[in-house]
Amino acid sequence: MCGRFALDARTDDLIREFVVAGGDYQDWTPSWNIKPTQPVAVILETAKGEAKPLRRLEQARWGLVPSWSEELKTKFPSFNARSETAAEKASFKASVKSKRALIPATGYFEWQTDPDSGVKTPHFIRPKDGELMAMAGLYTWWKDPAATGDDDGWHLTATILTSDAVHTLEHIHDRNPVPLPHSFWDVWLDPTVVGDQALVDEAVRAALPVAEDLEWHPVGKVTGDSPALIQPAQ
Repeated sequence: MCGRFALDARTDDLIREFVVAGGDYQDWTPSWNIKPTQPVAVILETAKGEAKPLRRLEQARWGLVPSWSEELKTKFPSFNARSETAAEKASFKASVKSKRALIPATGYFEWQTDPDSGVKTPHFIRPKDGELMAMAGLYTWWKDPAATGDDDGWHLTATILTSDAVHTLEHIHDRNPVPLPHSFWDVWLDPTVVGDQALVDEAVRAALPVAEDLEWHPVGKVTGDSPALIQPAQ
């Protein structure tokens, strides 16, 4: 699973890295301890009519809320979507079809449990080269039923796709996010590509070399929000 992550890139960095041409991203600020239900930066593409898809940088609520939900929350955690079942789950299948996103991250936190003592040690996992990760995600637009105006009450929500942990990370946790290589970004984001389980499976395969090349180190308590959270434990 991926329940905490960091993104220390600023808006201009994200625009350059992902070649963004639009979106509502003015309020994004770096964070080193992003939690479910908090704002996350997302990269998505939208298309109207026969116009070329527009790549956008937006802020979303972390935790996907399907459009048919009556309130801005779900009965079960929805900040992660299992890649093996996302295309068939009621909450995610519409997003797999045409609402796929990239969720940028500097890295993410995972807790390794000692089998003997039960003690959990937090680790920070990130690309070795210091570049940003682009985690495969899904998104929805949720409309508050109580809102009256056509432009009122809309909330962008998102989830991070996960898969079985690669062999280099399975000693820390049995799941990891799906970090897509640059070569797969266009296919994953393209809203004209009809997504299904085969596309999700292809994304997971494409992510394997990226995931296997991630590095990690133990960190201290993951509390507050500062660059110190991702530094190696002393």
